[in-house]
Amino acid sequence: MTRAEFTKPSRKQRVRTLWISDVHLGTRDCQAEHLSRFLKGYHADKVYLVGDIIDGWKMRGGMYWPQAHTNVIRRLLTMAKRGTEVIYVTGNHDEFLRRYSKLILGNIQLVDEAVHVTADGRHLLVIHGDQFDVITRYHRWLAFLGDSAYEFTLTLNRWLNHWRARYGYGYWSLSAYLKHKVKTAVSFISDFEEAIAHEVTRRELHGVVCGHIHHAEIRKVGEVDYLNCGDWVESCTALIEHWDGHIELYRLADAQAREAQLKAEMVTG
Repeated sequence: MTRAEFTKPSRKQRVRTLWISDVHLGTRDCQAEHLSRFLKGYHADKVYLVGDIIDGWKMRGGMYWPQAHTNVIRRLLTMAKRGTEVIYVTGNHDEFLRRYSKLILGNIQLVDEAVHVTADGRHLLVIHGDQFDVITRYHRWLAFLGDSAYEFTLTLNRWLNHWRARYGYGYWSLSAYLKHKVKTAVSFISDFEEAIAHEVTRRELHGVVCGHIHHAEIRKVGEVDYLNCGDWVESCTALIEHWDGHIELYRLADAQAREAQLKAEMVTG
């Protein structure tokens, strides 16, 4: 058994809310298997899909949809059938769904944004975030150009983790590592966080849950609670709200490391 198999709690954990974003179903770099295992580990009252769940940009150039991607959709539908409220917040890669905003199908809602009230009374704007990305909003051709370079990094990332898994190592994101090291990327992330925090302050809310930039984080930006879900392409991250309103940042790599340590402790006795 490899470390990659230790990715979820041994029993379903009951939580108040899950947030996931930037899954990019329909692309080869989507970590659908990891996401399915993550979702199977939790029973949540609400699940927010915070944009770019389906990658409409890529699907224009040809169809790529393996069974693992269908399994993610089936898992979400099963959760909705069992009482979980699923709120799909549209993003730029699945902007084709924005024409159907405010659609309600049973426990599934399609919206462009939402306001979530935590158990401890905070009002959080839930929005994908592309509206606050100057390149995506005003220079669409640059976004597509950058997307191509980004794809190359993700291809390297995919092969690297293929060999890491074969040798029993957990998931590690090369692309996320580079994003932390490249000065222009760090500056872009900071500008994005400041712009979205300004909007939250203008609306007199307590914080924001977003995605878009594939950079998971929980921190204060001024007085604003800034929470980014991250993604299921590079870092495999999510946000989890517990029953007291505390919000935890889940990282697949950390979960694998904990499970590997637990296994080692059980073996050594």
